[in-house]
Amino acid sequence: MHESEDLTHPRSGPASGAGLDDSIGFLLGAAYRKVSLTLLQQLRDWDITPEQWSMLARICERGGRIQRELGELTGKDKPTTTRILELLEAKGLIVKQPDPKDRRSQRIHATAQGERLLAETRPVERKALDIGLRALTEEDRAQLRQLLQRIVQPPASSLAEAQEEADER
Repeated sequence: MHESEDLTHPRSGPASGAGLDDSIGFLLGAAYRKVSLTLLQQLRDWDITPEQWSMLARICERGGRIQRELGELTGKDKPTTTRILELLEAKGLIVKQPDPKDRRSQRIHATAQGERLLAETRPVERKALDIGLRALTEEDRAQLRQLLQRIVQPPASSLAEAQEEADER
């Protein structure tokens, strides 16, 4: 390596020789784990995990979706989505109904019990976030939300570029 080579990557911080405290990926993961663990503890009385809670929230927000769509909306792969939906169904929080347009698919809907549980636990989720993000001001939180939304929902041009790169491989 030449002395003039830069050890940092302009977008993610130090590339080598630096501690994990400078890694955006590590910090994102640590922040997620902190908030998720707090939410897990807060949801114990309702016998639902943060993973299940987020899936139920998506179903209540956008009911009547098929499994693949719900997996995409929650960022879960097919096996994880299947497992979560089976658990929610066993708890009586969702029902699966045949898709009238495609017999191979099922539309997933929240039950009245699922909707009640989500309504009861929304304040719990907000409290867990408040605990996890207590070091941030409202302005900081708004900025963080915007930045994370840009990462999670990149512009359509970025999606097209990513697809082109994947196709080239």
